[in-house]
Amino acid sequence: METGLSSMIQKKNSQNNTLTHKKLSIQISLSGLSFCILQSNTNTITTLKTVVFDKKLNPYEVLNYLKDAFESEDFLQTLFDDILLIHQNELSTLVPMSLFNDEYLADYLKFNCKILKSDFITYDTISANNSANVYVPYVNINNFVYEKFGEFTYKHFSTLLIELILKENQTSRTTKMYVHVSKTHFEIVVVNNGELVLYNTFEYKNSEDFIYYVLFTSEQLQLNPNTFNLIFLGDVKRGDALYTIAYKYIRYINFGSRNDNYTYTHAPANDYSNYTLIHSF
Repeated sequence: METGLSSMIQKKNSQNNTLTHKKLSIQISLSGLSFCILQSNTNTITTLKTVVFDKKLNPYEVLNYLKDAFESEDFLQTLFDDILLIHQNELSTLVPMSLFNDEYLADYLKFNCKILKSDFITYDTISANNSANVYVPYVNINNFVYEKFGEFTYKHFSTLLIELILKENQTSRTTKMYVHVSKTHFEIVVVNNGELVLYNTFEYKNSEDFIYYVLFTSEQLQLNPNTFNLIFLGDVKRGDALYTIAYKYIRYINFGSRNDNYTYTHAPANDYSNYTLIHSF
């Protein structure tokens, strides 16, 4: 068990003890839901679907969307051998394991995030840099999935993102800023010589907000926009507003790659979309 209560031991379909070779990952945020299904015996991603909300919702409204999906979507009308929930929110912070004590989870989080006394707080372990990722999951959604399927696994989005980027940069000797873009927010991960320098998440309404936070981060880390590499992931493409404004201020811009070996029933939008979701299996 990786994360105490935050990562429940997965179980097979206890309803009939029959393997379906289907694995389901659901990425949950207050701005949307994403679903991915892997047919593991053929190494095929059979379903990849994203629902973007018109506005930022609360966890109870998101749960209603999720319930509706399980009632109406044909691809969810089946059993799954494994289920993973990925919680994507700003309620997380990293703590070096040398300083970590699981009796003080709220103390770590309250300095970075606005939390309530009633919030359930847990953590993931990130072995790649020997740290704990302390966060608040959407408990109401966890409860719904548990009641429907039994035991499952859940992690924070940043755990997967950081692990993937650190793995990709094990032998790197350069400074890179990864920017993972969603509709209303984006994450920044900065690595140098293969080590994590910074992780943070920001909300934005327009491209001016976006570039302000990118340049502010680079300034705080004393990164020269003419020399460091910015690598886009997620919901962004060459020529759109975010790319265009970034290109005005930052010299080296590239797009990432999942480097996965799956077969797809329907291909993803590009090589760097659904970066964490597809790599979650």
